[in-house]
Amino acid sequence: MTGRGERTPQMSVQEFEEIAAAAPKTVTLEFLGGRLEVKKGADGDRGTVLCRLRRRCLQVAPELDLYQGQGLRVEERREGRARPDAVLVPRGHFAGHGEWAEPAGTLMAVEVTAYDPDTNRLNRHGKPTAYGQSGIPLYLLIDRDACTVTVHSNPDRHVGGYRDLHVAKFGEKVSLPGPVGFELDTEILKNYVR
Repeated sequence: MTGRGERTPQMSVQEFEEIAAAAPKTVTLEFLGGRLEVKKGADGDRGTVLCRLRRRCLQVAPELDLYQGQGLRVEERREGRARPDAVLVPRGHFAGHGEWAEPAGTLMAVEVTAYDPDTNRLNRHGKPTAYGQSGIPLYLLIDRDACTVTVHSNPDRHVGGYRDLHVAKFGEKVSLPGPVGFELDTEILKNYVR
């Protein structure tokens, strides 16, 4: 253990990137809090949720792109590596960026839970901390286990996480505050849970 209760990293960021580059395309690896994480692959329902979100974004904000699979350098000193299920950015924002882009310019990171045992630790705790430390204005968690949508806003770069959380049950309308600034109807999400 290091100071303030932090763990010693399992490996360096460079070692992680080498492992991630050599991994088969069917495996998604992340590096959060100094730990190697294996992200569960998308199922058809999860993919459908992301497609519906993409259509909504294009409908109300055609100047934005919703990327899937873009890696981000996250955490306080950019020593983490995350692959959000989707990232909302200005159109063409990631052109010319490599596999792991800086989070600057990212408007919202999105995760859709995957029914795996690490959901609580990663999507509900680790990812909000990493994305908040990175200054990403919004984190949208579509939680198929709890049948809720959580909008994290007002990032706290020093402590990590977000100062404001709004939780809505599937079926309610959810407002995404600025810089995104549009509403989501979550009724359809009820169709994509087990």
